[in-house]
Amino acid sequence: MKLFKGLIILFMLMFLMPEQGLAQRRYLRRLAAAEEAFSNHQYHNALNRYKKAYNRTRDRDNRNYIIFQMAESYRFINDTRRAEVNYRRLLRANYDEKEPIVLLHYGDMLRTNEKYDLAEEAYLAYIEKEPEDPRGHVGLESIKLALEWLENPTKYEVVNERRINTRDDEFAPRYADRNYRSIIFTSNRDGVTGKGIDDWTDKNYTALFYARRDPKGDWGTPVLADNNNLVNTGSHEGVAIFKQRFTNLYFTRCYSQRTEEESGMGCQIYMATRGGNSWSEPVKLELGGDSTNVVGHPTLSSDELMIIFSADFEGGIGGKDLWIATRESTTESFGMARNLGDIINTKGDEMFPFLREDSVLYFSSNGHPGMGGLDIFKSTLVDGEWQKPVNMQYPINSPGDDFGITFKPDEEKGFFSSNRRGGRGGDDIYSFIKPPLVFTLQGVIRNEANLQFVPDASIRMVGTDGSSVEGRTDARGFYSFAPSQLKPGTTYELTVNHDGFFTQTGKITTVDVFSNRDFKLDFMLDPIPDEAIPLPEIRYELAKWDLLPQYQDSLRGLITILDQNPTIVIELAAHTDSRNTFEFNDILSQRRAESVVNYLIERGIPPDRMVARGYGKRVPRKLEKDITVDGYTFEEGTLLDDPFIESLPTTSQREAAHQLNRRTEFRVLSRDYVPRRTAAQRTAERIEVVLNPDENIVNYRSGEHGEISVPCILNGYNLIFSLDTRDRNALRISLEQALRLLTEGAINRNDFEGDAERILGEGTITDRAVFNISELRIGNKTLENIKVTVIHRQTEPLVIGENVLKDYGELNIDRDKQQIIFN
Repeated sequence: MKLFKGLIILFMLMFLMPEQGLAQRRYLRRLAAAEEAFSNHQYHNALNRYKKAYNRTRDRDNRNYIIFQMAESYRFINDTRRAEVNYRRLLRANYDEKEPIVLLHYGDMLRTNEKYDLAEEAYLAYIEKEPEDPRGHVGLESIKLALEWLENPTKYEVVNERRINTRDDEFAPRYADRNYRSIIFTSNRDGVTGKGIDDWTDKNYTALFYARRDPKGDWGTPVLADNNNLVNTGSHEGVAIFKQRFTNLYFTRCYSQRTEEESGMGCQIYMATRGGNSWSEPVKLELGGDSTNVVGHPTLSSDELMIIFSADFEGGIGGKDLWIATRESTTESFGMARNLGDIINTKGDEMFPFLREDSVLYFSSNGHPGMGGLDIFKSTLVDGEWQKPVNMQYPINSPGDDFGITFKPDEEKGFFSSNRRGGRGGDDIYSFIKPPLVFTLQGVIRNEANLQFVPDASIRMVGTDGSSVEGRTDARGFYSFAPSQLKPGTTYELTVNHDGFFTQTGKITTVDVFSNRDFKLDFMLDPIPDEAIPLPEIRYELAKWDLLPQYQDSLRGLITILDQNPTIVIELAAHTDSRNTFEFNDILSQRRAESVVNYLIERGIPPDRMVARGYGKRVPRKLEKDITVDGYTFEEGTLLDDPFIESLPTTSQREAAHQLNRRTEFRVLSRDYVPRRTAAQRTAERIEVVLNPDENIVNYRSGEHGEISVPCILNGYNLIFSLDTRDRNALRISLEQALRLLTEGAINRNDFEGDAERILGEGTITDRAVFNISELRIGNKTLENIKVTVIHRQTEPLVIGENVLKDYGELNIDRDKQQIIFN
């Protein structure tokens, strides 16, 4: 019985041993066939053979290896979902202990499939195993950037060109005519000239096609770019670019099988010339490598003396790198190619370059931080060096493959290709455009003194591009400038003017503003006051008048006011404290006022726009607001005269009060200045010492018949009035002068008594119309709210009777000195 059992076992062993050897041989044959297809980039063919080999082995290690190769094959044919599934199977079998790269590729597939949390875990695990490999860190950074870019897309608008695309692949579009109404692109759609099936993709061979827009902008049916077997042949043709007035075509040709022309199965770049509807025989460009190298995706400089292309040459940085070659003339061959370096190239693939304006390089890469798959980047040439690539972000890029971008010259529009979700087929052609930036500007102008709106203010906007536009505020002080008036990359200076107010300026800029923006810029206009305006503190050495350098900055604000308000004339008044004699203080203050005027002249202010006056100690300061000096607060309304100062309890308080009295002020005398003199003229002509400010002495001119003509300032405008000694209550203005004041804005319709429409409706002013004068200054005295009558037959600009002048004080007329003296 035991012997019988032993014979049975021996018989079984003898029977099974040949069978096991045969199965192993079949497995090895199928594995070898799969490996050969994989090494020849025939990934679809390799997948079928790996599956058969998988079924011929029970060995766990063998099976895990096959799953790894299948995952890689799926990754190469862009079947990211099946690749993800197979990498996950490997991780469950702990295959990453043997091949850590599984974690990296698994993370890449998850990122492309938008499973960012799982992708992050995979990258972290890979970094733990391979901390020196930058690809894991790039993957982590890419997740962060992808989420940020999806949340904050750029301004590009992207459209799938569905009338061009099919369920097959359409990619790498380039413009094909001078009017930029047609494109040449690569496709494996039905109708290609090659009759084989590509073992990499299990799809048709690729060929070059044209698509053209009709006059309405609609795409016609794409047609073969060549059907005479010159450019399009039985091999793969694609990724082309036109140069030299759209006659020279540079394109890529790949061989899926060995031919008499090519002993290997690589890719090369060719050039053919278009003449009418025919092509010259393509000429291969000798750029290095051999027939097994993949060389393609050409882009050239405008003069065709430089070419940038993608290749897997030995000595590169990653898989496929970008290389550059140059030549001296278009009749010569290109010289030895050199790698663009690690600023452009990575351990991944860099492909599909496009050179724009010879200085900006666009290309696609899966090695730089990106959203997933191939992303489009751009790099700028600065001083002969390519700068760090910048990701074009979403929506140009997506979690899928985005590549083959081209631009219309001088415009932010063009085409690219992508296999992103929502497409019609595999790779689709998309158009893109970056709509022009839209900027608007608006604001409100108010009166600083009372916060009321300022209507009819003029606001002028001048751009650094040389543009100049002007607008006015409405009844509520509102102004606006339309989008057509504001351009990108421009800085605008705004100047606001209105009678009775100091000019204000403001600035906005659209430089480095990359999104639409509604600018808002409000202004508060300062009314020009009748009262003197104290300047920031200017101190002098004891009994001296030289303007010290450290106090010159205090005058910058005044210089700005004078520059911004070129029609005003000002008085610069200097005051001392009450110590020392009248004569000493009068002379000292006068010289101090002159020193300020001279400084302003040196800074370009015309001398006839300034009057220097020294008031000595004659005008103690009355505070218009609370002021704190050296810790002591003096309240608004305080008159800093000697009785007040002497009443202060401490010496330091009294010294602080004296300090406030020592001041330099300015006030506006008129607002209709017209340049009449050169800056070289001295100011002495206009300098006078006020010996007694309680007296108002005004010089006048006498006519042939004893008429008295006196200077005055009416609503800020210089006039000469005639003194009427017979009609003592006269206050009359000529029609010509009244129209001037109305036209220049010194008065307006609201100043007239009665129906303004009737008074002003005929383009003139009716005879004996009455209007209100806001202020009339004679000498250093001002009357406000005076009524004046328009007389058509009057020839003198303004006539004022003696009784009216008495409102300025008791007057005496010194005919010898030709002076009117008000007491």
